[in-house]
Amino acid sequence: MMKRILAGLALALAVTGAAHAETVLRVGDQKGNARSVMEAAGVLSDLPYRVEWSEFPAAAPLLEALNADAIDAGSVGDAPFNFAAAAGVPVKAIAAIRSKQDGLAIVVPKDSPVQGLQDLVGKTVGTGRGSIGHQLILAALEQAGLKPDAVTIVYLLPAEAKAALSSGAIDGWSTWEPYTSQLELQEGARRVVTGVGITPGLSFLVARPDAIEDKRAALQDFVGRLAKARSWGTSNYPAYAEIWSKLVGLPQEVALQYLSRQAVRPVAIDDTVVADEQKTIDLYFRAGLIQTQLDANTVLDRSFNDPVLAELAKK
Repeated sequence: MMKRILAGLALALAVTGAAHAETVLRVGDQKGNARSVMEAAGVLSDLPYRVEWSEFPAAAPLLEALNADAIDAGSVGDAPFNFAAAAGVPVKAIAAIRSKQDGLAIVVPKDSPVQGLQDLVGKTVGTGRGSIGHQLILAALEQAGLKPDAVTIVYLLPAEAKAALSSGAIDGWSTWEPYTSQLELQEGARRVVTGVGITPGLSFLVARPDAIEDKRAALQDFVGRLAKARSWGTSNYPAYAEIWSKLVGLPQEVALQYLSRQAVRPVAIDDTVVADEQKTIDLYFRAGLIQTQLDANTVLDRSFNDPVLAELAKK
């Protein structure tokens, strides 16, 4: 009897030990971003670790979750990443993508008299605080020689901003894809300012420093799979759009316009990325949005470049 009890205890301990040994990567995502392309590209099978996904409506709540140690990593734009890092959130960027900036835009209702940036002076524009939409407003105003307070900025999450734009509570919404394409195709909204020639089009996979240390192998593998999926998505717009629309629940025409217009591509974190990131940091510092003028080199981690470079070498 005692032998049986001891054997059972040993088995229970072995199972418990195996469960504890499994690496769990807690990944935050925004609607229709990393998870959708990875599922569409079929790169999430046979993982040597387990992924726990959490979806967020925008970068700000994702970064709040990362700060609270509710997730290990997540995909965000360059501007909210800088905003969080300057605020003391423990975060580093470990992989980068670039995209065209046609879909990063200030949109207005179809019957709005606003035709360009100058028409928005003195009016109200909604966006997320520290978001890439916020970045667009500040960069566009600066390029035009206008002060940051030339427009009144109202800080709203996407669902709130969409409702405010529809009701006329705000004159414009500075937003990003897929919201831009959704507004254009479903509601006839118009882009009056875009990020083309104004913003660098960078987004990052970011991670907590403790996750980088404790889960490096899993993160390294995840970076490679994500780069592979991004490359697949850019080479297979129609197939990706069909799968994306089913996963996200938006019409296929929205998906196809968004994906083809954005043209996402993985890139290594190199000197060019660092220089562009520093420009965004400096923009936020000049505008008084952040109080700490960060050195981009301290928040960008180049040690995960190898799987990205390996994927790029296949082209």
